[in-house]
Amino acid sequence: MHRKIQLLFAVLLIGGLMLGGCTPDQASVSSPTSPATQTTSPTTTPTTQTSSPQMNLPVLEGTATVVMTVNSSPITIEVDGKNAPVTAGNFVDLVQRGVYDGLVFHRVVRQPEPFVVQGGDPQSKNPNFPPQRLGTGGFIDPNTGSERFIPLEIKPKGAAEPVYSQTFEKARISTPPQLPHTRGAVAMARSQQPDSASSQFYFALADLPFLDGSYAVFGYVTDGMDVVDQIQQGDRIESAQVTQGAENLRGGQ
Repeated sequence: MHRKIQLLFAVLLIGGLMLGGCTPDQASVSSPTSPATQTTSPTTTPTTQTSSPQMNLPVLEGTATVVMTVNSSPITIEVDGKNAPVTAGNFVDLVQRGVYDGLVFHRVVRQPEPFVVQGGDPQSKNPNFPPQRLGTGGFIDPNTGSERFIPLEIKPKGAAEPVYSQTFEKARISTPPQLPHTRGAVAMARSQQPDSASSQFYFALADLPFLDGSYAVFGYVTDGMDVVDQIQQGDRIESAQVTQGAENLRGGQ
């Protein structure tokens, strides 16, 4: 019975990560005490990738360091383009564009167990935007006028290339990912569509192995995890800057 309860709790938590790109009337946002609520699929259906995507998207060839300031304190993130080049490239490009500056952490789940701190909805830059609708937006690329989606990208441990557009369960891969959901992992939120991540990301507040193979980790907090632990729902990202490795970005702004 205890195992069944744990499994149900994990399913509810995972459901809460399925965010991004929903119509306002479909969307709902979890409160810190209600991790079960989830949003629905994007209104724009992303294209499914079955192999390494062609580089219309930014790619990080190597690593980069991003320093995010929250509550006047720095959080240092090591972004891993060696193992998640498209996901890492997207994040670094958005940081370079200033997309994350001023955005809110709209979802914080610590009870009954530490889970995630999530933000990155560009709509949250507007202080008058209804809080209950946060978690529904993504980055609108000014070059296309449309929301930028990136493919689900997870590299099995020891593999030469990531798997694109499929969860490990769907692809029948039993190998653990190269970048697991350990405490301090930084990963992309998405809807039920695998290729629907855009700008929303989350910090893992604990080891979350039940997310491995389903959501794309692209880096880790290397300093300032104590700052992440203190983030409250509604706190804003004061700034985010690439302090090292910007030269490794290809195809960005």
